[in-house]
Amino acid sequence: MNVLFGLSASGGIGIGRAFIIPEAEKRIISSKKIKNEEKPQQLVRFERSLSRIVAQISEQLEIVKNDKTQSEIFETYFLMLNDPEFLGDVRKTFEASNFSIEYVLNQKTEEYANKLRSSGNAYLAERAEDICDIFGRVLNDLLDFHPFNIENIPDDVVIIAKSMAPSDTVILSKRRIAGIALTDGGVSSHVGILARNYGIPAVFDIDNILDEISNDSLIIVDGDTGEVIDDPDELTLADYQKKIDIAKEHAERLKKFRDIPAKTKDGELFQLMANIGTVDEAKIAQKEGADGIGLFRTEFLFMSESNKNMGSAHSKIAAFSEENQFNAYKTVLETMKGKPVTIRTLDAGGDKIISALDISHSTSEEKNPLMGLRAIRLTLANPQLLRTQFRALYRASVYGNLKIMLPLITSVDQVEESLAIAAKVREELKSENIPFNPSVPIGVMVETAAAAMISDCLAKISDFFSIGTNDLTQYTLGVDRENSLVAPLYDEFHLAVLRLLDKTISAAHSAEIDVSVCGEMASRPESVMVLAGMGVRTLSMSPKLITKIKELLSKISMEELKAISSKRLNSL
Repeated sequence: MNVLFGLSASGGIGIGRAFIIPEAEKRIISSKKIKNEEKPQQLVRFERSLSRIVAQISEQLEIVKNDKTQSEIFETYFLMLNDPEFLGDVRKTFEASNFSIEYVLNQKTEEYANKLRSSGNAYLAERAEDICDIFGRVLNDLLDFHPFNIENIPDDVVIIAKSMAPSDTVILSKRRIAGIALTDGGVSSHVGILARNYGIPAVFDIDNILDEISNDSLIIVDGDTGEVIDDPDELTLADYQKKIDIAKEHAERLKKFRDIPAKTKDGELFQLMANIGTVDEAKIAQKEGADGIGLFRTEFLFMSESNKNMGSAHSKIAAFSEENQFNAYKTVLETMKGKPVTIRTLDAGGDKIISALDISHSTSEEKNPLMGLRAIRLTLANPQLLRTQFRALYRASVYGNLKIMLPLITSVDQVEESLAIAAKVREELKSENIPFNPSVPIGVMVETAAAAMISDCLAKISDFFSIGTNDLTQYTLGVDRENSLVAPLYDEFHLAVLRLLDKTISAAHSAEIDVSVCGEMASRPESVMVLAGMGVRTLSMSPKLITKIKELLSKISMEELKAISSKRLNSL
């Protein structure tokens, strides 16, 4: 038995035989120079290969048309294959050089991908692989090169590979996959997102997995702990099979909580909301019995739009349009059928770089972007972004129960400046005879010590608070939660964090405004009990965790919850 460790990308436990996807053979691309008279024929070959790959992508798009997430991948690829800037650059460079079209295409693909990789942002770095994947297919066609066919993967196996190209993920919807274990891959990669969507246990970032595991070996993938067990002994196998059976039974028991209110065993009611980042996730929230959307992260709409433009790594395009935003917000509001939907204004910058935004400052130039021009600071420095977003939000407000939230607030001035822009937008829409709800609540995200310390002042000019415990914890403790070297110091139960939470909750109650929590603390049983005891009655979390928290609350009384939080707050 051999136990390998990696990064948990999708929870759950999977057992199956290893199916190893071999590493792709290296393409051999000659740097030999060509004659000018060869160029016309080379361009003809390029256009034919491009057309063939466009046709292939169109076919794959048809296959996955009912899967929104998969469709978006192939729609993005389709746009890349028709991107005038990139293709124009390839043709122009080819005409000016004496190298083959294969050589130029390969060089340009790497050039664009490297700019994304060097952006300093994990999301954009993973998008570089999209470029390499799709134009790698064009190169393969030009070279008549035939790599491994992903369609050869059978059902009920654990996929073992160095990485999976985004276009390979179509197999996840066509086969029963027991698990995925990769050397590379990020939690926000396409394969990571789809693994979670399909409930496939997945572990990434495993060193030398292709050297450690043999084809057809029995494998256990523990997506909860990040372990991959090769050739388990009988005792371990039986233990994991029992865990799978228990998980299935528990999942079945949780179904009864979907359509009943969240309340303690002594009848105290709670609102359990969903955190979402895409329009489609609203459907999942509704299905899982969410009382509404507690946090819609709109930056992922902008990231998705940026990803569709090949020039986004080095050139600026117009921001995600008002019309596109309006349609996205309208769809989410309609999906939730009158339940409250809290939409956060753009939280770009920091670890969420959106290089395609047409803004006056590049956050990639900052030495410490998490402390720099991000979130509300970025949109107030570029008010056209906030104005456009407010217009789209107010226009969508007539289709549901909308609330607007401002991120990373650290001063009263920031709120007042944002409210002034919102007021001006309302005047514009009124003069244009565009229907909107003029009474949309506007609240703030409390995610810094500064906001918590002046929460009594902020409460006077805010309609509600939402506490973002992830940033509040890392900023208060000075700990990067993504840095494994200091990860043990990241402690949401640190007394400093708890006191800031308590102060913020008390300020909200004194001002008689709603207060919710939307960070990771809102979804962990031990922290939910502390927050509930401190007076929080609205929690926002991943949709899949809602029934689990409903079950937890149903087994405990308010007296017990208050005792738990009091013990934490009075600890030293």
